[in-house]
Amino acid sequence: MKNDTRPLVAHVMYRFDTGGLENGIVNLINHMPAGSYRHVIIALTEVTNFRNRIQRDDVQFVSLHKPPGHGIWLFPKLFRLFRQLRPAIVHSRNLAALEVQLPAWLAGVPVRIHGEHGRDIGDLDGSNITYQRVRRFYRPFVSYYLALSRDLAQYLNGIIRVPQTKVLQVYNGVDCSRFHPGQPDQSIPGCPFARPTHWLLGTVGRMQTVKDQPTLVRAFIRALEIEPQLKERIRLILVGDGPLREECQQLLDAADLDQLAWLPGERNDVPEVMRGLDCFVLPSLAEGISNTILEAMASGLPVIATNVGGNADLVVADKTGILVPAADPESMARAIIRMAKQADTRQSMAHSGRSLVEQKFSMNAMVASYQGTYDKLLHRNSVNLRP
Repeated sequence: MKNDTRPLVAHVMYRFDTGGLENGIVNLINHMPAGSYRHVIIALTEVTNFRNRIQRDDVQFVSLHKPPGHGIWLFPKLFRLFRQLRPAIVHSRNLAALEVQLPAWLAGVPVRIHGEHGRDIGDLDGSNITYQRVRRFYRPFVSYYLALSRDLAQYLNGIIRVPQTKVLQVYNGVDCSRFHPGQPDQSIPGCPFARPTHWLLGTVGRMQTVKDQPTLVRAFIRALEIEPQLKERIRLILVGDGPLREECQQLLDAADLDQLAWLPGERNDVPEVMRGLDCFVLPSLAEGISNTILEAMASGLPVIATNVGGNADLVVADKTGILVPAADPESMARAIIRMAKQADTRQSMAHSGRSLVEQKFSMNAMVASYQGTYDKLLHRNSVNLRP
C-alpha cells in the first residue's frame, strides 16, 4: 500500500490471545473508522486464532516468537521491523511489552505510547521494586502513557514519576448492541441448568492465578454451608480454561457439589453466556478496567467484584453491584447470599449498571479517547466517528 496515506499504528503486546487486553484492541480496531488509521498487531510471542475477531481485512499480524526472559536479543529484529513498517505510532501494552519502546525510539518512530492495563501477578499492589525500576528505565523513550484506571494513573504519576501531562486515564468501552439484557427464562446454550428454575451465578475469563476463580468456588461452597436451602436453586457457572480449572473442579468434588456447577471451558459465545446468567462475579486479585464487568453490566447483570484496581471505577457499591475484599471467600459468600435472596436489589442493580454503561462506557466513547489521543500526538484533526 505505497500510496496509502493513513498513518500506521503498531499495537504491540506479549501474546495476542483470548483476554481482556486483547479484546480491547479488537474492539478499538473494529470500531475505529477505517479511513483514519492502518493497524498492525505485533505479538512478541505469538498471534493465535484470536486474530479472527478482527473484522477488517487490511490489518497485518506479526509473531516474533520471543523466548522467556528479557527481550534484548530481540531488539535488532524489532528495530528492523519498525524501520520496515515505518509506523507513525507504536502502542505497547503492559510491562511485558514495554521493552519495545527502546527499539521504537532508535528506529525513529515519531509517537511511542505505552498502555498500563492491569497488575502483574508478581506485583499486585505495584510495590515490586524491580518492576518499578524497569518502568523508570524505559520512561524516557515513551511519548505518552494511557492508564486504564485511576489506580494505574496514580501509580504512574506517583511511583514511576511520570508527569501528569504525559498520562491520560482512559476507559474501555463495550458494544451495547452485542451485549444486552436477555429474557428471564433465557438459558445458556448447552448448559445443564435451566432458568428460571435455577439461579445462575457465574464468571467468564481465563482461569489463571490473577483471576482467582478458586476463591469464587470456595465462596459458593461457603454460601451453601450458611444457607443450605439455596442448594435447591443456586448453580455455579465457570466459563474459561487455564491452569486453575482443575483446582476449581477438585474443590467442587471434595465438597460433593460438582453436580451444582458447570465448567464448560472456553466459549466463543460470551454474549449468550452473559444473557443466560442471573449474577456475574469477578474474583480477581488485580484488574485494570475489566471488559467482563462492562459486558456483564451491559447485559443487565448485577455484579459482585473484588475491590481491586479499576473495579471500583466500574461497580458503584450497592448501586450497580457489591464490592468485596480480594481473596476473601467469606465476604464473597455473604454477597452471594444477599444477591440470591434479594430480587428487588438485583433488579435495581441490573438496571443501574446497564444505564451507567450506556452513559459512560460506550464503544464510541472509548474509540473517541484513543483516536483523539492518536490525533493529538500526531497533530491531526480528528476524523468523525461513525455512530
